[in-house]
Amino acid sequence: MALSIRILILGTVLFLVDLYFYQAIVAVLKGYSDSKRSLVSYIYWGFTVFTFLTFLSFSLGSFTDWPKYIRVYLLALVVMVLFSKIIGSLFIATDDIIRLFRWIGSYFTTATVAENENIHRISRLKFLNQIALGMTVLPFAGFVYGMVRGAFDYKIHTTKLILPKLPDAFNGLKIVQISDIHSGSFVSSSHLEEVAKIIQKQKPDIVFFTGDLVNNRASETAPFIETLSTIKAPMGVFSILGNHDYGDYVPWDSVKEKLQNLNDLKDVHGKLGWKLLLNEHIPLKRGDAEIALIGIENWGGNFKFSRYGDLKKAYAGAEKYPVKLLLSHDPSHWNIQVKEEYTDIDVTFSGHTHGGQFGIEIPGFKWSPSQYAYKQWAGLYSEQNQHLYVNRGVGFLGYPGRVGISPEITVMELYNS
Repeated sequence: MALSIRILILGTVLFLVDLYFYQAIVAVLKGYSDSKRSLVSYIYWGFTVFTFLTFLSFSLGSFTDWPKYIRVYLLALVVMVLFSKIIGSLFIATDDIIRLFRWIGSYFTTATVAENENIHRISRLKFLNQIALGMTVLPFAGFVYGMVRGAFDYKIHTTKLILPKLPDAFNGLKIVQISDIHSGSFVSSSHLEEVAKIIQKQKPDIVFFTGDLVNNRASETAPFIETLSTIKAPMGVFSILGNHDYGDYVPWDSVKEKLQNLNDLKDVHGKLGWKLLLNEHIPLKRGDAEIALIGIENWGGNFKFSRYGDLKKAYAGAEKYPVKLLLSHDPSHWNIQVKEEYTDIDVTFSGHTHGGQFGIEIPGFKWSPSQYAYKQWAGLYSEQNQHLYVNRGVGFLGYPGRVGISPEITVMELYNS
């Protein structure tokens, strides 16, 4: 019943968006022959039906049986077109607002003035609707570029942190962090091979992976195990789980099947040679010196994301170490619990936001819709003696691309002075 209601709502929304945007097409096609107008109409509404059927297949679960390449890029296509229409509709709305005020104003003018306004109104209507159609092309072209180029334009973000209590033996410790691989979104291993090569070129002392290895299922990792297992570091590769790793967003035949999927995913981390931290801490050793590495399961602070993480359990016994590093997938955890209750955790490494996969990032300025959901959404944040680094992710989810926010490989060096 609930699914039927969601499908009905989705269909209604798609129809209303298309009906509203169709006004611009009708206005621009005035003067064209009936056959051309009919052809455009059939194509337009045919794609609307196709969009609804695609979303319907996705909602009913049959979409998961389709070949991955078709799943990823077909869904992206319909989402891109829909989003572009919404952008174009904003300009149609501008015209409607103008017409509304002119209609109201016509009651306070003479008939002659009103007639003149009517002439100008028709001309202005076509101009604005031409802009509306044009403005659908710009975001669509940007999205296509983001799929072809932006999704794989890996950027290395380098930062240095001063931790006064860091033992001399750890001075200059080089950490590479990656996050949010979302292996189910990749259709080949070539790009992840590039990621692995970039990581190895940095010659890290240690590597952190901060969650979301898959979109939903452990089986997504199968084509990439050999590639990801080439990521190595002298002190090891350490990983945690993200919200997508638990299989919470797909239907399962039974609780047992879902649990088996999670256990299979944990085994994958072992096959990769990664040490998966599950609400625990371990000592990192260099000579006679030690610092603590704490890793927790997903702990979501926003939008009711799951809270499997138990920092109290993971932290217990870590008090004795002079420096504590925390791996926690969701950056909102830092605001809500880490800063409030664990003020001696020096650096928290997170991911989850993907930097929004869309935005603007230039020297001295960055913006993304993600910032309206997360106070800390990309890069380094510091308060008092505590630091949070939010990795922008190397993968993608939903839209198979990135516009303005590149996938990231973080290189962080720690010093004591």
